[in-house]
Amino acid sequence: MSEKKLSVEELIAQDVGARTPGGIMAKVSAGLALSWSLFQLWIASPLPFMVGFGVFNSTETRAIHLAFALLLAFLVFPAFKSSPRNRVPIIDIAIGLIAAASSAYLFIFYQDLSQRPGSLTTADLTTACVGIVLLLEATRRALGPPLAIIALVFLAYSLAGPYMPSLLAHRGVTFHALANHQWITTEGVFGIALGVSTSFVFLFVLFGALLERAGAGHYFIQLAFSMLGHLRGGPAKAAVVASGLTGMISGSSIANVVTTGTFTIPMMKRTGFSAEKAGAIEVASSVNGQIMPPVMGAAAFLMVEYIGMPYVEIIKHAFLPAAISYIALLYIVHLESLKLGLQPIGGYQPKPWLRRLTGFAFGAALVSGLSLAVYYGLGWLKPVLGDYVLEGVGVLLAIAYLGLLKIAASVAPLPPEDPNAPLDSLPQTRAVLLSGLHFLLPVVVLVWCLMVERLSPGLSAFWGSMMLVFILLTQRPLLSWMRTDGQHDHGNFVDGLIDLREGLLAGARNMIGIGIATAAAGLIVGAVSQTGVGLVLADLVELLSMGNLLLMLILIAVFSLVLGMGLPTTANYIVVSSLLAPVVVTLGQQNGLIVPLIAVHLFVFYFGIMADVTPPVGLASFAAAAVSKGDPIKTGITAFYYSLRTAALPFLFIFNTDLLLIDVSFWHGVLIFIISTAAMLIFAAGTQGFFLVRSRWYEGLLLLLVAFTLFRPGFWIDMLHDPYRDIAPAQLVQVMGDVDAESQLRLRVKGIDAIGEPQEFSMLLPVPSGDTGAERLQKLGLMLYEEDGKVLVDSVAFNSPAADLGFDFDQEILLVRAPTERWLKELMWIPGFLILALVVWLQRRRRPAEDSKPPLTATT
Repeated sequence: MSEKKLSVEELIAQDVGARTPGGIMAKVSAGLALSWSLFQLWIASPLPFMVGFGVFNSTETRAIHLAFALLLAFLVFPAFKSSPRNRVPIIDIAIGLIAAASSAYLFIFYQDLSQRPGSLTTADLTTACVGIVLLLEATRRALGPPLAIIALVFLAYSLAGPYMPSLLAHRGVTFHALANHQWITTEGVFGIALGVSTSFVFLFVLFGALLERAGAGHYFIQLAFSMLGHLRGGPAKAAVVASGLTGMISGSSIANVVTTGTFTIPMMKRTGFSAEKAGAIEVASSVNGQIMPPVMGAAAFLMVEYIGMPYVEIIKHAFLPAAISYIALLYIVHLESLKLGLQPIGGYQPKPWLRRLTGFAFGAALVSGLSLAVYYGLGWLKPVLGDYVLEGVGVLLAIAYLGLLKIAASVAPLPPEDPNAPLDSLPQTRAVLLSGLHFLLPVVVLVWCLMVERLSPGLSAFWGSMMLVFILLTQRPLLSWMRTDGQHDHGNFVDGLIDLREGLLAGARNMIGIGIATAAAGLIVGAVSQTGVGLVLADLVELLSMGNLLLMLILIAVFSLVLGMGLPTTANYIVVSSLLAPVVVTLGQQNGLIVPLIAVHLFVFYFGIMADVTPPVGLASFAAAAVSKGDPIKTGITAFYYSLRTAALPFLFIFNTDLLLIDVSFWHGVLIFIISTAAMLIFAAGTQGFFLVRSRWYEGLLLLLVAFTLFRPGFWIDMLHDPYRDIAPAQLVQVMGDVDAESQLRLRVKGIDAIGEPQEFSMLLPVPSGDTGAERLQKLGLMLYEEDGKVLVDSVAFNSPAADLGFDFDQEILLVRAPTERWLKELMWIPGFLILALVVWLQRRRRPAEDSKPPLTATT
């Protein structure tokens, strides 16, 4: 008897233990989910302002958003493993309604609450207490115990401050103040995190769900398979690319694993990969999808709020490390295929290298040309069409859509997903490519709104979703009408309505966990802001690291991994960044390392993401093992091993911010990309123990040395030639006049922190234009004086550059370091490449002998 084929939604529900009730409760749950999606589309659209109805402020929308999430959480997620999965008990319905009412309380009584800030009535206090308890229970049900326990620990810490050991002690918080701070104000549950979930994240998750329902997910997988299937380990490489494409628009690594893994994991197993390796490749590529712009597991939108940096800038900084990481994963898969001696599918003979290179260059040129045409073509249209630009672009999109649908109708439709189909042939790339080009139009709309129109992420996702709604409603009847062969029926308008309904339902279902997670993470953020535990953590990390910067970063990475265990991507980033990002900045300054805030946030984000892979809790590894039927712990260990490159990148961009394209020119950026990619491939070869042939231990070490040299050439050049010279603080004014404008001086400053404790820290002092040093200091808003041989700060102009840098009255300048004529750090690449040439020579000598050895088996 054959097993029942489960849908992706059912697989995800099965994996996270959700209910799939029947009867009236199925309709009620679906109705609520549909209402939630429609509500989110309404508040994201310009319609409320046009009709003057349904305009809510941010606190009101957050309250309604959480009310939907809480009610659905209690209806969808059972209390215990033994609880029924096919029906919803009355008690869960009652608890869900009470939880939703606790959240909606802020919406209903918003005017009253806003007129008496901090003055809680008995009803306010009761609602807050019930709401916090039920939020913790919803968190336990939807996401498991880890996040609920962490939130509970922080709440207990808030109340028990005076009774804690001296290092952790604080003045304590009253029960009344805790309830007010966490539930009634926008400092706790209803803070920035839930606001981002309401404004941005839901729309992007909905965009991804609608795109998947339209057929884009299947299209991406088939396209990747047709393009890469003929290579060694082709299905595994296709899994990496397909997971990258779906991960870019997905907010969950687990959903990504299950969506693409149901198709790619069985194919990988049949080409020769073990169950654990097939699952690990899918996990590594799906988790990588969370660091890939534009969505980055919703963290990109949180960074906008937390760092105060424009969205486009964050995407620019995050792109290069993510792209390098993906290219390296493809290379790791290639090395695994070589180790296992895998052959291309269908006896395909690869083209000569020149033709393949030409084909790749043509494909890259086509994609780049299309992007440039969209960017500059529509940019040119804006001034020409003036006030009618919206109508003009709409007409162009309609023409493009109809043209691409006509092209899709001229080729055979994609076959349905069947991971058990024989692997003796590959789909034709041209036919697959042409069958779904119209799926790229919503992405074009999204990118255009974000990058060119500079609309908010929420509004951009709304317009992208509207394009998808149009496609879902019209693609079936139009394809049936345009196809003239009479052999394929794509359905009618009613089928399109069903697709739209299912897409809206899937979007809301996927958001339950994220909505609950951001609210629960708000409890932790609220406790941090109310107790000042961030300063305590900084002291703890400094104590444990003994002032060693590298050890400090390793400790922060371990903390991020531990805190991230069992948390979804979004909650993970909120918790880790609110606790640990300020620690890195503070301790970095005290140790003389000036770290840009974006680098710090990406550092903790990357390690929080790694927790999805890391045993024993790695949730994505468990999801992949459920599909591959492999051992979850072995899958997690293998996936972590594959993800070492992702763990290395944060350390590299903390010390070499060129990787984040900070203050680099275009051509310098291109060079950094090429060299960094080469370095990451060499690092992958070093950690995998295989380059041209199986590496010997010393060859692996040499490869890692080469990778480090290419990534951080400044480390070696600074040992040979110090880029700064020490100047006596008394000569600061003279040096300010001597150095070039737009350069920077490094200062070591002594003062007191916010609580009156003495501290030392480093800062970069920008040198403005001016004729003399005194004039330049005046432009910075800084006045100094000398006393007993010490240089002290006399005054700092209000709202001046000096005030922004952290200068304050009576601080002492201990050291001034001025830039010297620095040697080009890139010179160190030459010895690096010479060592690489040595390893290549050593391995080429052994290659004939190694080729005669039998390949490794799939289980090794």
